[in-house]
Amino acid sequence: MEKRNFSAGENAAADNKCWKAALYLRLSKEDGDKEESDSITNQKELLRSFVRSTPGIEAVSERVDDGFSGANFQRPDFQKMMEDLRAGTVNCVIVKDLSRFGRSFGEAGRYIETL
Repeated sequence: MEKRNFSAGENAAADNKCWKAALYLRLSKEDGDKEESDSITNQKELLRSFVRSTPGIEAVSERVDDGFSGANFQRPDFQKMMEDLRAGTVNCVIVKDLSRFGRSFGEAGRYIETL
């Protein structure tokens, strides 16, 4: 699988590459829903809007772990997303910010580096 950082300013279509993205959303009970910008609904709209406005990206799955801590990576939909990555169903993961992927930035970095 190709490792590449993708920013909104790049155009994957120019490389004849279509990124098949998993949209990953997470909100733990500890996060609560006090900040509207972190709610699952708002994360979903933000990510969908990004995909709509960025040529060369197709959202092929949405994985949501609502009520799960980001302190570990044994979350049900996170594991399904990882299976999708390993199977080649998706080749890109889009999150609102790195804390939605996982709270342990060291462990999150390991995932990013190896996959």
